[in-house]
Amino acid sequence: MNLIKKRDPSSMTVAEQFVAKVEKESRSSLIRVYAAMILLVVMTIFFSIYDNHFFSLKNVLNILQQMSVPLILATGLTFVLLIGRIDLSVEGVMGFVGSCMALLILNDRNPNDWGVWGVLLPIVIGILYGFLTGFLHVKLRIASFIITYATGTIIRGIAVLLYDSRAARVQAQWMTDWSMASFLGIPLITWMAFAFFFIGCIILNYTAFGRAVYAIGDNEAAARASGINVDRVVITVFGLSGIAASLAGFVALIRLKFGQASLGDDQMFPCITALVVGGTSLSGGKGGMLQTMVGMLIYMELLNFLTIIGVDANYKNALQGIIIIVAVALTLTRDRKTIAK
Repeated sequence: MNLIKKRDPSSMTVAEQFVAKVEKESRSSLIRVYAAMILLVVMTIFFSIYDNHFFSLKNVLNILQQMSVPLILATGLTFVLLIGRIDLSVEGVMGFVGSCMALLILNDRNPNDWGVWGVLLPIVIGILYGFLTGFLHVKLRIASFIITYATGTIIRGIAVLLYDSRAARVQAQWMTDWSMASFLGIPLITWMAFAFFFIGCIILNYTAFGRAVYAIGDNEAAARASGINVDRVVITVFGLSGIAASLAGFVALIRLKFGQASLGDDQMFPCITALVVGGTSLSGGKGGMLQTMVGMLIYMELLNFLTIIGVDANYKNALQGIIIIVAVALTLTRDRKTIAK
C-alpha cells in the first residue's frame, strides 16, 4: 500500500516539491488541451448529424473565410494573454487602419490613389501605435486594461475624424480581385490569416522571445531576476498585437471594401472567448498557438451552427458571455492573486 500512497508534501525537499508542482501543472495543461480537442471533435460530429449541410464544402469554406480576421487578432492576443495582460485597443487600431487605408487608395471620397503606400502607411502607423501603447503601459505603470481602453478610444476617434463621419467605399480593382481570389478553394484572406498564425507559432515556440513570454506570464518577478528584460518583452508583445490588429484591419477592408471605424467592432471579445475556450489562461503563462487554433475552431463552428438553426443574435451574445465565464472559471489558476495585469 505504501507504493501507491501519496507522499506528504511537508516531507518533501524543496527540489521535490518543485518537481511535483511542475508535473501537476503539466498534467493540468494536457487536460485543458485534450479537453478542448475532444469538445471540438464531439461538436463537429453532433452538428454534422443534426444538419447534413454543416460539413458541406460550401459551409466549411464559409467558416474558413469568417475566421480570417478573428484568427489574425487571436494570434496577436495570444502573446498578450500569455504575459497576463489584456489589449482593448485592437478594435480601435483595426478601425483606424481600415479607415485610413480606404482614404489613401482609390475611393469614392477623394482623388487619392497611393497604391501600395496607401496600404503600408496605415499599417506602419497601427504597428507603431501598438508599441506606443506597450511603452505607456510599462513606463507609466498603468494597468493594461485601462491604458489600452484609453488608447483604443483615442485612435478610434481619430479614425472617425479622418473620414468626417462619411465612410469611404474602396474602388480599387485589385482589392476586389483579392476579395474574390482563392487557392485550392480556400479564400486568399484565409491563407493570409494562416500565414500570420504560422509565423506566430514559430516565434512563440522556437525563439528566445517566446520562452521569455512564457516565463513572464508564469512568474514575472522570477523572470526579471533571471535577467530577462521584462519591460522590453512586454512592449514588443503589444507591438505584435498592433501588427495583428493592423493586418486584421487590412483583411477586414478587403472583405467589406468599406472603410470606417466600426470595422473593428465586436472583434476582440470573440477572440478572447476562443482563447480561453481553447485553454489559454487569463492569468498568464498557460496556453499557446495550438490552443488558439482549437479554441477558434470551436467558437466559429458554434457560431456558424447557431446561425444555421436560426438563433437570434441577442441569444448568441448571451451565450458568448456564459462561455467566457465558464472557460475562465475552468482555466484560472487558483493560487494567483490577480487575473490580469
